[in-house]
Amino acid sequence: MSRVPDPSVVRVNGPWTHRDVSANGIRLHVAELGDGPLVLLLHGFPEFWWSWRHQLTALADAGYRAVAVDLRGYGDSDKPPRGYDGFTLAGDIAGLVRALGDQRAHLVGHAWGGMLAWTVGAIHPRVVASVSALAAPHPLALRRAVWRTPRSYGYVFRFQLPMYPERWLTRENAVTVARLLHAWSGPKWRVAPEFDEVIRRNRQAMLVPGVAHSAMEYYRWAMRSQLRSDGRRFVDAVDRRLSVPVLQLHGALDPVIREQTALASKQWLGAGSEFRSLPEVGHFLNQEVPHTTSRILTEFIGRN
Repeated sequence: MSRVPDPSVVRVNGPWTHRDVSANGIRLHVAELGDGPLVLLLHGFPEFWWSWRHQLTALADAGYRAVAVDLRGYGDSDKPPRGYDGFTLAGDIAGLVRALGDQRAHLVGHAWGGMLAWTVGAIHPRVVASVSALAAPHPLALRRAVWRTPRSYGYVFRFQLPMYPERWLTRENAVTVARLLHAWSGPKWRVAPEFDEVIRRNRQAMLVPGVAHSAMEYYRWAMRSQLRSDGRRFVDAVDRRLSVPVLQLHGALDPVIREQTALASKQWLGAGSEFRSLPEVGHFLNQEVPHTTSRILTEFIGRN
């Protein structure tokens, strides 16, 4: 494994098309497949667009235009020094919807991507047709959980340190990524034939220059902004019930985000929302049980 891979290494071959899209002042790399209503797929940490490979094909087969994006700072998207605050990240997604030529999109996000989908639904409701949040409570529900049970979220506090977390993520060819994926997954996926490839590709993607630092900046803004005026403005902006339905999909064995934290998002749910818990599944449910996840997503999006 190369210690400094070129960003193009994340452009994994498949039935999808890779392209670059300009949105909100930066270049975002996307993988696209299918025609029809737009479904925008937003990955989590420590991943990149490829985590949605199963849903790209399933949604395209179901008659949708599925687009998986490398979020700002990840994969082959731009990695500017700033812009990892909730407002700018939401602007990236709203701008991407318009840049793709659509007025609205169904947003599907996992973990960080799911919390970003919640945020776009609150701040830019006109571009959102529905929100599907996988292993992702509302940002304010997670904030409350972090302060109520800080020991459960010790990694969030460790990520606030300067430079050390980046070195920790990338040391020994990003062995930490392998350990996180293993620790946060359900037991069945750890022995699946594809798991070795998942480990290899995500380690490689984390070693792309700038990715580790950008990934940490998401966590740093989320914590540090709570003491600043921009953090208070963010709370005011997202503390509202969404105007669209929300599908909450959660792995019953998720060790990162507890099910009760996701359930604490009730006050922000739009009409027609649903909560589904998947047994024997960990944090990465869109990859651990891809067929079940794709079926539930397709049915929910089809109703909205």
